[in-house]
Amino acid sequence: MKKTHDAVSGSGSPLKKYQDVIVGRPSPAALLYFEWCAWLAPVPGALGMVLRKVFWPRLFGSCGRGVTFGANIVVRHPSRIHLGDRIVISEQCILDGRSSVKERTIELDDDVILSTNVMLSCKEGTIRIGRRTGVNAQTIIQSTNNCPVVIGDDCVIGQRCFIIGGGSYHTERLDVPIREQGIKPDSGVVLADDVWLGGNVTVLGGVAMGQGSVAGAGAVVTRSVPPSAVCMGVPARVVKKRSDNG
Repeated sequence: MKKTHDAVSGSGSPLKKYQDVIVGRPSPAALLYFEWCAWLAPVPGALGMVLRKVFWPRLFGSCGRGVTFGANIVVRHPSRIHLGDRIVISEQCILDGRSSVKERTIELDDDVILSTNVMLSCKEGTIRIGRRTGVNAQTIIQSTNNCPVVIGDDCVIGQRCFIIGGGSYHTERLDVPIREQGIKPDSGVVLADDVWLGGNVTVLGGVAMGQGSVAGAGAVVTRSVPPSAVCMGVPARVVKKRSDNG
């Protein structure tokens, strides 16, 4: 996929650029339905919620029963986004499923809730969030360059967290701008079931957090964390293990 700036400012008609970058499909019918749903995005109150509940499910690659869409949600390449049952997507969330090749880029399992201003962003990557996981306000989850982010069931993601797979550039050369040196490949991010991230936690690419582990508020997790461990600090270090006795 072209970088967003190149895709928007390069050659071609404005309509084709819009379809490539935003809609994700060349079909006129897909464009018209996307535009209709975009008109419904800012409709306030109960009327807007009802209209989105009726019309928005057909916008996505798949959408289960009982999904609730708040106002002013932004979606890109919605046909690559797949939603389970009883999901809640709150106001002003961004679901960016862009990819040039992948058919499934964002997958939310049953009973996931995204709080206000959550961003899920794929740039040739994938994001999967498991059942009953809650993602709190202003969190950013990003997957780039085939470095997936996988979040398990029953996880709690605090406010303003940043989780990114494939987010580090090569920096070895001084004769080439960093932005032109490319992204370092990593294994992405894996949060196993029942992981809790406190507020303002950063989890970088290549990290796996084991089942039942915890990252304290403000931690920057640069190394993998074993199951049931509690880590804190910058960079985060394991400070104790959880137990049945507290």
